[in-house]
Amino acid sequence: MTLPARISIVTLGVSDLQRSIEFYQDLGWPLSSESQPGTIAWFRTADSVLGLFPSPELAADAGVPDDGEPTFRGVTLAVNLGTREEVDAAMAAALAVGADLVKAPTLAEWGGYSGYFADPDGHLWELCHNPGFPLTAEGRLDLPV
Repeated sequence: MTLPARISIVTLGVSDLQRSIEFYQDLGWPLSSESQPGTIAWFRTADSVLGLFPSPELAADAGVPDDGEPTFRGVTLAVNLGTREEVDAAMAAALAVGADLVKAPTLAEWGGYSGYFADPDGHLWELCHNPGFPLTAEGRLDLPV
């Protein structure tokens, strides 16, 4: 057997679970009824599930030390959008609910358009339009094999 090429869940360690839940709900993301108040939150996205879990508990679950939140974790999350205008509108929406602007959307040398914001715990999100990565009608990447 091989490992299936898919990402089912991305779980972010957060310092204040309720604050993070409110942030993602304010973005318009629906909180799943499978969430456990005060313990863990689940948000269904177009392609996978986003989990929010207190950082110390997430570290304990993985069996690793909780060394605090580094400024840059070596990971970004991305939402691809259909146009530059959609990137600008999505960035404005994120900033309006408390995201921190990390990098304003700009033209990229590879022909796209992207910018970054940070959520309340500093997790970096890229908002991007990549003309080489078409989207389906549902907004999913239609990346060739």
